[in-house]
Amino acid sequence: MTETQLRIKDAMSQHSADPAETSAVVTVAKRRDWWRDAVIYQVYPRSFADSNGDGMGDLEGIRSRLPYLRDLGVDAVWLSPFYASPQADAGYDVADYRAVDPMFGNLLDADALIRDARALDLRIIVDLVPNHSSDQHEWFKRAVAEGPGSPLRERYHFRPGKGADGELPPNDWESIFGGPAWTRLPDGEWYLHLFAPEQPDFNWEHPAVGDEFRSILRFWLDMGVDGFRIDVAHGLVKAEGLPDLGSHEQLKLLGNDVMPFFDQDGVHEVYRQWRLVLDEYAGERIFVAEAWTPTVERTANYVRPDELHQAFNFQYLGTDWDAEELRQVIDRTLEAMRPVGAPATWVLSNHDVTRHATRFANPPGLGTQIRTAGDRELGLRRARAATLLMLALPGSAYVYQGEELGLPDVVDLPDEVRQDPAYFRGAGQDGFRDGCRVPIPWTRGGSSYGFGAGGSWLPQPAGWGELSVEAQSGVPGSTLELYRAAFAARREQPDLGAGESVEWLKAPEGVLAFRRGEFVCVANTSGESVTTPAYGRLLLASGEIAETDGEAKLPADTTVWWTTA
Repeated sequence: MTETQLRIKDAMSQHSADPAETSAVVTVAKRRDWWRDAVIYQVYPRSFADSNGDGMGDLEGIRSRLPYLRDLGVDAVWLSPFYASPQADAGYDVADYRAVDPMFGNLLDADALIRDARALDLRIIVDLVPNHSSDQHEWFKRAVAEGPGSPLRERYHFRPGKGADGELPPNDWESIFGGPAWTRLPDGEWYLHLFAPEQPDFNWEHPAVGDEFRSILRFWLDMGVDGFRIDVAHGLVKAEGLPDLGSHEQLKLLGNDVMPFFDQDGVHEVYRQWRLVLDEYAGERIFVAEAWTPTVERTANYVRPDELHQAFNFQYLGTDWDAEELRQVIDRTLEAMRPVGAPATWVLSNHDVTRHATRFANPPGLGTQIRTAGDRELGLRRARAATLLMLALPGSAYVYQGEELGLPDVVDLPDEVRQDPAYFRGAGQDGFRDGCRVPIPWTRGGSSYGFGAGGSWLPQPAGWGELSVEAQSGVPGSTLELYRAAFAARREQPDLGAGESVEWLKAPEGVLAFRRGEFVCVANTSGESVTTPAYGRLLLASGEIAETDGEAKLPADTTVWWTTA
């Protein structure tokens, strides 16, 4: 038996189950290169659906809602971490990469979820966190207990401090969450953590680390997952010698205009080794990189043919609702991906940034974490238009749970309920990610709007039920029905989905118009009504438009799809 099978068997011994149900993985209907034009839906497990009424979402809750995702029309589901974890950073501090945290269920639940998804023709992508572990990971606990000189300390970044008594950190790096990136132990040595102190960074120069993660990949591939989203994919390898940021200018002279702890060229050998593992498995499994890089050209390095399949397009996510800016990032993205043969990806929201319905409700230039609600009606109108623009572009699209409901960020959460670790450190990130993580509403009423039988781990605002799945299902013009129609049209239109380019069309100022074969998309970002040609048969529009004598009047912040077929 493989290690995976042994773990499932152990889980089964504690639960009543029919062994026949776990004897074989149902095969998802094969569609070659499915990931090149896929719509991938991100589930944040603690905020999606709660099956046992404890206020925390779980795997069984997700499993119960899989038919909803199938009917929505997505191709794959990406699950944020559900591994065993002390939850110092919402599961991105992993104590055991081969176990499910009890708050989410167990391995048997994970197995059932994967099998049910496959039966519904949905693929499952799981998060992988290779840059750091939890400080409760067995390796790190033993390294601390054994003290200086322990071989296990070589699997992390332990260093003596500077100063007469080693009282200063080994270098001047700062944590992404604020404060020094080093914590000193009572024995005098310091360890590196680019995020929270509870998240010590692995030393990827040590061969045991690479061996361990290749084994972890096989464990979950044997479980039947279809791929991995790689957290902090740009951070695994650090610059040799861990140089101070003060010497960053020296790195620029070498043509490596990146921080010494991010986007180092050495990460690419790691992913070449991982790709060899993935290619051992049938079914077109994929890797998706969370790679924050200075340019989209640097991002393209992660998706060369022998490395990863996709990388998130954060340059696009951070672009304002502005036609000129959007066209520039679209062109640069497609141009950068073309030489490496990788599909572009497009994303507007995720679990780390303010939802785009709220970002677009505020003045441009405020970044991706915003603390004010802004003009709710304006934000929703722009969010709907931005979604249709995104889904019309060549490549793959990522959708964050609840954006199909037009959910805004919950910006007025009381300080006492916040749980984002960055919030409590008072520096670095703003720490307001809780607002996009509030559990989503399924029904108009109930103690948690259908999220679960009890309450919810973050409070849901009054009126949340009117944005629920129940409130929007079957309602013409609702945001949910707009998403369903857009996903269906994307599947049906042969010129949508995968591709390498768009043909830009002449358009008024503030308007984007492009053709892809017999498909035409026009997006009005100008803030006022405009008149454009009616390019053919109307497929879909994010708002009301008027067509007369071959012309179309588009209201402000509206996107329209036509077909000339």
